[in-house]
Amino acid sequence: MAHRPLTRLPRTIVAGAAIAGIGLLAGCGSAGGGGDVDPEYGFVTSEQVDDSPITIWVDATRQPAVEAFQAANPDIDVEIVVDDGSAGASGTFQTRIGLADQAGEGWPDVVFSSQANDAAWASQENAGQQAFAAPLNQGFLDDELLEGFTEGALEPSTIDDTVYGLRNDLAPVVLWYNQALFDQLGYEIPTTWEEYEALGEQLAAENPGYFLGSIGDSFVGPYVYYWAGEAPIFQVEGQTFSSDTSDPNAVKVTEMLDAMIANGSLTQDSLFSAEFVAQSDQLLAIPGAAWYAGALFQNPDSIAAEPGEWGAAPPLTWEDGDDVTGNIGGGMWYASSHSQNLDAVETFLEFIVTNEETAGTGGLPAYQEAADTWLAGQAESGFFAGDFEGAISTAASSVWSGWGYPNFSPETAYASVIVPGLAEGETIADLSEAWQTAMENEAQTVGYTID
Repeated sequence: MAHRPLTRLPRTIVAGAAIAGIGLLAGCGSAGGGGDVDPEYGFVTSEQVDDSPITIWVDATRQPAVEAFQAANPDIDVEIVVDDGSAGASGTFQTRIGLADQAGEGWPDVVFSSQANDAAWASQENAGQQAFAAPLNQGFLDDELLEGFTEGALEPSTIDDTVYGLRNDLAPVVLWYNQALFDQLGYEIPTTWEEYEALGEQLAAENPGYFLGSIGDSFVGPYVYYWAGEAPIFQVEGQTFSSDTSDPNAVKVTEMLDAMIANGSLTQDSLFSAEFVAQSDQLLAIPGAAWYAGALFQNPDSIAAEPGEWGAAPPLTWEDGDDVTGNIGGGMWYASSHSQNLDAVETFLEFIVTNEETAGTGGLPAYQEAADTWLAGQAESGFFAGDFEGAISTAASSVWSGWGYPNFSPETAYASVIVPGLAEGETIADLSEAWQTAMENEAQTVGYTID
């Protein structure tokens, strides 16, 4: 397959001014604790200590990439602390930084977070301490490095034109499909959400047991279905949050999901559960992020697909909507403004996002050159059926810009309201109002005004 550069993303809506809320968030502004701004870096720096070790918080998936940096830079002393990367909106990053702020010590030098919205709080001072996240485009990092990212990749970590985090990977949603099963059952690969729902009805009637995905994880519902449906359930304008689960775009998504859950063409098992893996030989297709390539299909502990068995198709779209898709994650690397070895931190950040062997570990690299190499490598390997490179490129340039990046995640409310409600036999329609209320309550808790 001919190599084609990744289409650059359109600019997305930047989350409005960061919010000063209660609890871990206190005060406004990204500088605190006194001292003068260092013009070389663009923020108030700690005393720099040559050869000071740098501490990196990272999840297990990205740990090998950090170890590769260690191997390539033996002169830099690196201490690795493995955590959950704030997966599932656990809040680990924010909680632990809050404790360090209270203590006035114990900050790491670099943090990886799987959440795309941490800049909203990490760019704000807390407990009298300077904001944790160092501004990256005020002199600290070279413009050439920052301009090398796929367009739009740094939007979630950009507030008032200041970049606070570097994107690890892009996570646009495509339609993954089992080519072997489509050939066996004689169905056409859907191109719209309407066709996807109709295929679910066919499967339920003609081949019960076969299914088209899962709704059992807190990230799937909001990011795969509602984001792609242009549903205005998670939006930010300045310091105002709004959610409307009764909007027509939200309602059509809800009705589709409820119908497919009822007929069994969507399961409620987690993608990473033994139950899901056990029935994956009956999984015909599944809308999901680019990182499903490695996490599901090339993972020996998951679906472990055979070469040529699965492929990626362009995102599903609504017939009455725009050609857009959702996004699931795409983690960020944050540098600490408290670091005493910013030279080593700079060296690490440049390596971790540009090294073609480790960049984007877990998915499609956010750095353009690394992304092109990753796409070409996947295409040339022949592992995936169809136009893998074209499907991913189309998705990467189609992420809906109307989704917000406030200081909390829709996953928390979804996990507490929708997931248990479905398990008890309720429908998403039954639970939508309570889900909206839960998101609004969380927004108010961290300081947003509700529209």
